[in-house]
Amino acid sequence: MAVNQRTILHERSIKGKSLHTGEEVTLTLKPAEPNTGFLFRRADLYGKPEIRPFSENVTELVRSTTITNGNAKVHTIEHVLSALVGCGIDNAEIELDASEPPIMDGSSRPFVNLILEAEPVEQNETRQFIELKEPVSFTSGNRSIIALPHNGFRVTCTSADDRGSHVQHLSIDLDPETYIAQIAPARTFTIYEEIEELLKIGKIRGGSLDSAIVIKGDKILSKEPLRFEDEFVRHKILDIVGDFSLLGKFLKAHIIAVRPGHSLNSELVGKILETTAKKKTPAKPTKSFVLPDETELDVRRVLDVLPHRFPFVLVDRVISIEGNETLVALKNVTINEPFFPGHFPGHPVMPGVLQLEAMAQAAGILLLRMSSSEGKVAFFMSADKVKFRRPVVPGDQLKITAKLDKVRGNKLATANVECQVGEKVVSSASLMFSIVDAGEGT
Repeated sequence: MAVNQRTILHERSIKGKSLHTGEEVTLTLKPAEPNTGFLFRRADLYGKPEIRPFSENVTELVRSTTITNGNAKVHTIEHVLSALVGCGIDNAEIELDASEPPIMDGSSRPFVNLILEAEPVEQNETRQFIELKEPVSFTSGNRSIIALPHNGFRVTCTSADDRGSHVQHLSIDLDPETYIAQIAPARTFTIYEEIEELLKIGKIRGGSLDSAIVIKGDKILSKEPLRFEDEFVRHKILDIVGDFSLLGKFLKAHIIAVRPGHSLNSELVGKILETTAKKKTPAKPTKSFVLPDETELDVRRVLDVLPHRFPFVLVDRVISIEGNETLVALKNVTINEPFFPGHFPGHPVMPGVLQLEAMAQAAGILLLRMSSSEGKVAFFMSADKVKFRRPVVPGDQLKITAKLDKVRGNKLATANVECQVGEKVVSSASLMFSIVDAGEGT
């Protein structure tokens, strides 16, 4: 029977301290369109870079799962992803003002409560599953994990530390109701003797007994009693649910894990993707050219059209396009721009060369409005009649007006561009571009 995709109805936020960096952080869950999947956004970084929690974006697996896109990273994503998948959510945006979600009490229950408060809702698109045709497994020393074909999602897990103590075992069929009651409350844990070494490598700087259970010999150090007799293995299953979201789709399988961890989970995710020959979730289609009926572009569409990324995206929004002739764009200049610390200390001024680059990007978007521009890239070739009339400083908003001058055989084009702050022209230039197929440029 077909299952519809789900998102949340409302935007909701939660605040707390992150486990490994120790930073105070606000996490905000936002609704997302069907087929979006999950999307992390670093609101604290210039350009608000986005990172997809896909297997190929994983860059570190030491005591947590870290994903990276360029210079932007998000650490310890497994608990919030586990909550989303466990609650049956397919599509959501996760916005952070730091590099790591808050650890809260060390479980995924606070995130589950946030999701329930945000009200899960069905969407019109059908959920797509990864279904196995044969077993897939990975073994590393005395640790192993296997995924068997199964019409549902079942996890059988055995957990133990390196000394073979605190051995726990659980086998459970998971659906949202079972996950919320039986898995979400289980807290993360660590071995007392490992704490010093973890601190030395820059981990658990925000850890405490408020956010984790500590095992010291036969003793359990915890701010509150254990929530389950087998809380450790339940948290291992919680991590498995979160790490397997890196597949980009819900999985139908029976997972059997012996002493699993993030690295082992990630290895099996990679093997499942290889086996099914589906490297990532089909993302919502993007268009690298401007559609004929588009007269405005928000920053997402700007990023679809331009190949530039942080810290070199210098157009925040296109506010008007008139045919193929004129485009007006905005660039908000803030003190957070990465170039201000060096240009100049104590007297921040936007470099003229970057004003010129902003003009080139705006004109490039206009060139990609032409019907023949699908699959093309506009390369900036030369600038003529360049003038800088007054400084551009933090707090200014550049209004960039690009007017197409000449197009020669859909290969070369020139445009006249000027930047204004308020009603005053601050810079202007005549620019030439070469229009080539994407992938031709060097």
